[in-house]
Amino acid sequence: MEKDFDPYLQIDDVAVDRSDVAMLRAIDDCGSLSGAAEALERSYPRLQQRVVALEEAIGPLVERTRGGADGGGSSLTETARELLARFDRLVAAYEGVARVDETVLSGPVVNRDGELATVETPVGEVLAVVPADAESAAVTIRSDAVSLHAPSDVPRAEGTSVRNRFFGSVAWLEAGDAVARVGIDLEAEHDSRVESAEPIELVALVTRQSVETLGLEPGRSIVASVKATAARGIARDDQSDRGSKQ
Repeated sequence: MEKDFDPYLQIDDVAVDRSDVAMLRAIDDCGSLSGAAEALERSYPRLQQRVVALEEAIGPLVERTRGGADGGGSSLTETARELLARFDRLVAAYEGVARVDETVLSGPVVNRDGELATVETPVGEVLAVVPADAESAAVTIRSDAVSLHAPSDVPRAEGTSVRNRFFGSVAWLEAGDAVARVGIDLEAEHDSRVESAEPIELVALVTRQSVETLGLEPGRSIVASVKATAARGIARDDQSDRGSKQ
């Protein structure tokens, strides 16, 4: 893999690249399209046209507020934040010559909806793809499938996809030139029927941009989310359900 690659997300006929990501982050930072254009030294009409083109393919990305006491402004929608998270995961996957860790959460299957099953684990219920005949499962979560959020900015449950959410705090951070491995001590669910003898650690692979944006450092409260389709379970023959990290 070439080190200086040009990552992009292909969505319908639109390719979202680094310049689009920089534009959205500038809008978020500046609170307006005009402020973002000035900060990036771009033409305002061209920047506005690009936002419109992206929204036609992806959906609402910028919420505009007109007038009012503060003179209006612009902020990112949840769709835009999910897009930024997807791009970060793409960069982490390709630049992440750092190894990809796997966290395993185990427990009994307590509910099922087709291919998706709810597995009760020491850190709460996890929705995952689990074999149809499994009564107990070990669910694997890859570090490059984990998104991190500030506790005040957690995606809503009625968003574009079903997500698992885990609350915890940053235990350690190992930063490279482009990406960082982040260890998160997960909070146990006190009402869970499944217990773990040891604290459960979830590892996330994120970009340096995410580290700076979220202010990640040991002790920082954080929320990790994982799409249900990215959590994969295998049947277990025994009932010694516990969480572990591989």
